[in-house]
Order: sequence, then C-alpha cells, then structure tokens
Amino acid sequence: MALPINVLDLINGRAVESERIEYKKGWNPGPIYRSICAFANDFDDIGGGYIIVGIAEENGRPVLPPQGLSEEDFDGIQKEMIQLNNLINPAYHPKISIEEIQGKKILVIWAFGGDNRPYEVPDEIKAKDKKYHYYVRYGSSSIKVSKNQKEELISLSGKTPFDDRANSQVSLDEISLTLVRDYLRKVSSKLLENMDALTKEQLLSQMQLLYGPPERRHPRNVALMMFTENPEKYFPYSRVEIVHFPNGEAADEFMEAPHISGPVDHMINRTLEYLKINVLQQKTVKVKGQAESIRVWNYPYQALEEIIANALYHRDYQTREPVEIRIYQEKIRVINYGGPDRSIKLTEFKKGKVIPRRYRNRRLGDFLKELDLTEGKATGIPTIIKALEENGSPKAVFETDDDRSFFHVAIPIHSKFLTSTKVRISKTKVRKKIMLSSEEIKRELGESAFKILLSMRANPKVTAAEIALEIGISSRAVEKNIAKMREKGYLEREGATKKGTWIVFLTWDE
Repeated sequence: MALPINVLDLINGRAVESERIEYKKGWNPGPIYRSICAFANDFDDIGGGYIIVGIAEENGRPVLPPQGLSEEDFDGIQKEMIQLNNLINPAYHPKISIEEIQGKKILVIWAFGGDNRPYEVPDEIKAKDKKYHYYVRYGSSSIKVSKNQKEELISLSGKTPFDDRANSQVSLDEISLTLVRDYLRKVSSKLLENMDALTKEQLLSQMQLLYGPPERRHPRNVALMMFTENPEKYFPYSRVEIVHFPNGEAADEFMEAPHISGPVDHMINRTLEYLKINVLQQKTVKVKGQAESIRVWNYPYQALEEIIANALYHRDYQTREPVEIRIYQEKIRVINYGGPDRSIKLTEFKKGKVIPRRYRNRRLGDFLKELDLTEGKATGIPTIIKALEENGSPKAVFETDDDRSFFHVAIPIHSKFLTSTKVRISKTKVRKKIMLSSEEIKRELGESAFKILLSMRANPKVTAAEIALEIGISSRAVEKNIAKMREKGYLEREGATKKGTWIVFLTWDE
C-alpha cells in the first residue's frame, strides 16, 4: 500500500533529512533489519526513517536510474518480512510500499519511531545462534549502542513524544477525511489514489495515525493537530494571538487581531498571510554613488516564516497558553510557551548553531516538512539569521529561562523604517480587525466592494476616482460601496480628502 509521502521527494532528500534515509541496491536482510531496529528506537525523537531497496547509494546520494527489483523478489521479500518482523524484540511491523521510479520497481520501508522501545534485533537475522543487541542511529549509520546509550535508551521506555501519543478520550470519527484528502493532494502522495478503496480505519492506520488493538483504536495527538477542524477542542489555547502596540505596552492604545486557530498548517499559513497584509512593507532606497537602488523590507518574510512555523511546530501543546505575536513600532516579538530542549545553551542561538538533543513533536515536523512549511532538522535558526543579514536588518534576540518554560524571539525593524513606520489605528478609538473569508465578504458586500478593498489594501492612499478606473465601475458606484462599508464599521478614512489614508478593519484569507 502507498505511503503518505511524496516518494520522489523522499528519494531526492527534499522532505526528509539524509541521515533518515538509507539506500540499498538489493535485498540484504541483515543490515536492513539492523537499520529498521535503529530507526524504531528513534534515539533522538526525530521520527524514524526510510530504507529504499532497489536503489544503490554513492556518497550518500541515490544512484539513478534505479537498479530495481523483480516481481519474484517482491513476493519473497514480503513473505520473509512477516517472519523477520517477529524476530525484533518486541515485535515491530514497519510499513512498506512498492513504487515505480523511472520504469523500475523499488521497495520503500517506512520504519517509524516505535511505541514500545527499546527494540533489539539479532546481529545476524538468519544466524542459528542469534545474539541480540540494541541499535541506534549515529549520523547516517546504524550502530550497536554503547553502555551509556543503552542506559539512556532503556530510560526512554514508555516516553513517547506528545504528538505521537494516543488520545484515548477521542474517537477516530473526529478525524476529517476532507482534511486528510487535502493533505495527500498537496504532497502528491499516491495514497490519495487508494483512499476511496480503504476504510477510514485502514487509511489512518497506513498513515500511522492510530494506536491500539483493533477493538480500541484511538487517534494519535498529531492526527488531532493536523486533521480536525478545531484542534483547540483537544488542546486548549492552541492558537495564535496577535496584538499591536503602536505606542508601546505601557500606553493605553493597543489593537487585538482576531485569534487564529485551526489545524497547525492552516494556523501557520493564516498567520503569515495576516502579517503580509497588515505588517510587511518594502522600501526602495537610493545608495549614494550607485546607480541601482536597493529594496529592503521592514521585516524579511523568510525570517518570519521560520519563526512562526517553528513556534507552532515546537510549542508545548499541553501548556494552556497561545503563541503570542506582539507588534511594536520598532520590533516584532514572538512568544512560544514550552522552551527549547535543555541540552541547548542560549549562547548557541547567538552563534546560529542549534542542534536539539530531543524533539517535542517528532511526527508534526514530518507533516509540516512535507508541506514545505518547515526546513530540515536544526536549520531554522541559521535561516532566520541569514534572512536578517541579507535584508540588512539588526540581529534577532533569543530569550528563554532556566526552566525552559518559554521561548521568545524578537526581530528588530530595519533602520530605514524606524521613523516612518506606524501601525494605522483610528484616532478616535482602537478597533479590532474582523477576520472573514473572501467569499464571506463577497456574499455580504458584493463583488465590487471586495475589489475596492483589494485596491485599498494595495494602496491605502488611492482615491475613489482611481478605484473606479481600476476596477471598471462608475465613481458613484464606488462611493456607494464605500459609504455602505463605512456605515458597517468596516472602513474609515484618516486625513484630508485628497491626501488621506484608508483604514480597512477587515482582514481575510485568499
């Protein structure tokens, strides 16, 4: 049965880190099962790994086109694996899929982090006198554990990362097949083709989203995070709260945006869309003695993208606190509750070299990587630092406490925006922006009104006459729509008639 990933991206190392992939030219059960055991032990909580049989490896990269396997090979391998899976102690059953790449068939083995670690396996799986050992991953190799590693591995028994634990209070009926289908479509998984032929339980089992015996199957927490319409029902305050402080936190004026909730990937996308519309600005700067101007952003989008995605990926979903985004005139601060792993020193953040010893949510990261919402392991901080440097922005500030109960990231505004950037807020009172979908706005106000809002968002100083020319309706029609929106409190104008600015109190997802 197909796997819930894009196999081409997997083979080329685009969705999974290289140390989590092994390429095998042919079927050799000894080293393959040592690697299955090591991936199942998931010593660093990174989500197990994949073994691709039928593709040779050279310097850590796949040799394409594949050598492939024959139909006879597959029949024998699948029968043999049924027996060999039971030789792992305790028994462990990886997921497998037969895939066709460049006209050749290969076998993909998904060895996910197991629920019953530690696992051990015979050094030689076919030897008569079987000697069992624990194996773990070290870089891109599967090795026998040392004495210290063995003690640590045994201590991990029963310590499953939160997102991979079963939620026994919830039925698998809560999972939305619409969201599952949408995910499989976005990542171009071949499992989408099999979806209609499978029961819901079979589909979720193949995606490793269920736990327990057939009579007591419950969804894992990651399934509730990604594939339910309202994860906040199961994880209170799993949402994003955005507050503008135009004059600092000590001032009376502030503006709260509608909080953003929903599946984790939706929260990331909607938060970034809000920041694009309401916060990000670009400026063209003339450079003395240089013909070409340069363009800078008040905040580089790539840095914000990494910060927001990692805040929702690494947050502690057992802590009843939202991800907070506080927007000031001179900086943006993102507050994530559930701090970094204790193995990471704060000085390492400043150097841009951060390698966590353990991951809080090992499965959630895989889903977000497949959707291109996060990068590979330990690449977030270097990406933030690089994006700020390339934009000419000041360095980010990272903060946590001794108990690692929170993690703050503050990115200062680019110096070219310090004197000119202000959050636009009505002089008479502070209002919350109203979040609607574009379709809801069209239903309530009409297509023309929505086009007017798009024009104002692109250019807050645009006049009614300019809007009429742009969208192809009369000036009178534009004025009627504006009057209607101002009456409802969706729109306001600050300043003189000709030089004023439109303040839009609606925000929407596209």
